[in-house]
Amino acid sequence: MIKGISIIKNSEYRKKILLSLVDVNYLTPSEISEKTKLRLNHVSNFLKDLRDNELIICLNDDEKRGRLYQITGLGKKVAKENGN
Repeated sequence: MIKGISIIKNSEYRKKILLSLVDVNYLTPSEISEKTKLRLNHVSNFLKDLRDNELIICLNDDEKRGRLYQITGLGKKVAKENGN
């Protein structure tokens, strides 16, 4: 939990991306990009960081396009600690 809070506090982009997933079942990177107003390439890079730290999961990891991302229980706890 502490590591998750730390990586979110170190990046406003990670925080925006994580918070964009709180109240939805899942989103694609393009939808996250539109919702957060961040460039798609930035979203893609930070999604990897969030996945590596188990704050989000990819529901269809085998797909090249149209991947769906969902926040984890840990991600929800971290988001709550960061103002959501």
